[in-house]
Amino acid sequence: MEPIVAIKLAELVSTVIYTFVGVALLFIIWKLIDWVTPFPVVKEIEQDNNIALAVLIGSVFVSVAIIIAAVILS
Repeated sequence: MEPIVAIKLAELVSTVIYTFVGVALLFIIWKLIDWVTPFPVVKEIEQDNNIALAVLIGSVFVSVAIIIAAVILS
């Protein structure tokens, strides 16, 4: 029970706020990628089974998430 008491309300609130900021930034990045590409990304991945594009988009999301986490922690 002691670790639960040690969590302060400010830390909990800041964690929730930073989570929503990170998710919002990832959503903005997704919309930017979708807007910049000359073809529909979702169609390429889902209907045409473009595995290379799926891996590329996944790696972009992982790298952006790492960058966002590093910025939030600094």
